[in-house]
Amino acid sequence: MRVRRTLAQRTNGRHRLPVFRSSKNIYAQIIDDENGRTVAAASSLEKEMREKLKTGADKAAAAEVGKLVAKRGKDAGIVDVVFDRSGYRYHGRIKALGDAARESGMNF
Repeated sequence: MRVRRTLAQRTNGRHRLPVFRSSKNIYAQIIDDENGRTVAAASSLEKEMREKLKTGADKAAAAEVGKLVAKRGKDAGIVDVVFDRSGYRYHGRIKALGDAARESGMNF
């Protein structure tokens, strides 16, 4: 809750890009907190991702999810977001997802 409160103070009307990682998959969403709805989402569980990737639990999978969520966000007209790492340290899969989203055009 402390992380979410800090993010809410710094959003300035931007959408939030939270990340969740499990031992086997990684998930990312773009959430509009003012209206309480999910604008875009991507995960390594999607059929196209499962066919493309060997596993959903490595940096390559995280990078693909980052690219996909950034593409879907840009299609919805969202470029500026606040990256919510959900308490995870910014390294490994979380960093791979964030870097891929940045390279695909997201600003955070």
